[in-house]
This record gives sequence, structure tokens and C-alpha cells, in this order.
Amino acid sequence: MSPSAGVTRSTLRQQIADALRDEVLAGRLPPGREFTVKQIAEQYGVSATPVREALFDLSAQGLLASDQHRGFQVREFTVADYRAMAEARALVVEGLFRDPAERVAVRPEGLASIRRRAAEAVRAAKGGDLDVLIGYDLRFWRELGQFVLNPYIADFLTRLRVQAWVFAVHRLRRDGMDENVLWFGHEELVEAIARGDREQVHAEMRSYYGHALAWADRLEAREAEGNAIANAEANAIGNAEESADGPPGPGSAIPPESPGHCA
Repeated sequence: MSPSAGVTRSTLRQQIADALRDEVLAGRLPPGREFTVKQIAEQYGVSATPVREALFDLSAQGLLASDQHRGFQVREFTVADYRAMAEARALVVEGLFRDPAERVAVRPEGLASIRRRAAEAVRAAKGGDLDVLIGYDLRFWRELGQFVLNPYIADFLTRLRVQAWVFAVHRLRRDGMDENVLWFGHEELVEAIARGDREQVHAEMRSYYGHALAWADRLEAREAEGNAIANAEANAIGNAEESADGPPGPGSAIPPESPGHCA
């Protein structure tokens, strides 16, 4: 294989992975949606090899689940998963800013771009534009993650943020967005980081994760209520069927014996 062919295939693999990730984040590939390598290859008009590699990349990132016989499907994250994501990010970020001189290097030249991302994310959140919000929010956290001196931590935080959006996107499209769900503190967080104000950074992050966990609480309560209603309806149907199929009661008529029947 020539070097150019290798680069082309690698680029195609990344392009396919990016395109599919965008489809998932836009909600056009909903949780549980199944597909095969062949279907995706035909959709994009490419060979199976870069598609298979892209799908395995997304599986490694936790966005897809794979099955040897059924192909791939968009992973379904639960409320418990989302809660665990928020708690994991909170613990890691709190540890990073406990001693930022060793773990975080704030470069003033990088702040201008992050401020723009923050402003656009807040504007999209307040305007209810989910697609724009997701794009700017992910760029905001990715660029902010470039200040983290440990690349493995930065990659981990970015991956969790993408997974959190995969969990959230179809729920937000279903239920709508408001200040009780979305967090608007991007700009305040950037300025606290720029000042080196660790206490304010922690306060903004607590606000951020507080929003996430409060939403998880409401979702859990709604799911519990829905399950209770479903169980009550199932019990009522079961009781009705049992009543219809059960033995005759004391007042039920007993059919007479046929004529000529000998006891």
C-alpha cells in the first residue's frame, strides 16, 4: 500500500466516524437503532473496510454496541449511566483544579477562541437551538480540555461529554429545553479560569454538575411514575382477564343436563 493510500483510508475512516457521530448527536440515529457495515458502506458509497474501522472506533468510544450476529446499534444510555458520567467528570475536574499549576496550563492566546465558543453555546441554549448548542458546547469543552496537561484525562473528559449528549439529545427533543435542564455558565467558567480563581472555578463546576444531577433526579422520578402507571394498567388487565376466565360464582346459572342423560 502506498503512503497516500494509507492516508486516504485513514482520513475516510475518520470522516465516516465523524459523520455517524453527528447523526447520533442530531438524533437521526436514535438509541437502539441497528445497522450493518454493508448498510453504512452503501449509504456512503465506500468500501466496507473504512466503515468497519469507523464503527469499531465509535464502539471503543462507547457510542455504539456491537454484536457478532446483529451488527451495530446506537448505545442506549440509562439515567444511571448519565448520573455516573456527571459524577465522574465532576471528580476529575475537581482534582485537576485543586493544584492547577501541575495539571492545567492556561494559555491566554487560547482564551479568545474559548470565549467565542462559550458565548455561542449560551446564545444557542437560550434560543433553544439544540443542534447549534451541541456543536459549540463540544468545541467549548474540547478546547478547554487543551489546557489540561494530561492528554489521557482530556480525552476521557471529551468522551464523557459526547456520551452525555448522546443520552440527552432525544430526551431534550421530546421534552423541550429550559433553564432547569440546560446550564448557561460557560462564560463565567472561562473568566474564572482566566483569573486563576480556583474557588470560583469549583463553584461554576458545582453549578454545572448540579444541573445535570437535578435533571437526572427528575428523569428518574418520571420513569418511576411511568413504570407505576404501566404496572397498574397491566395488573388491571390481568385481573379483568382472570375474572372473565374464572369459575362461575355462587349466583351463576348451571346449565341443565341433556335429556336422556343417566346419572
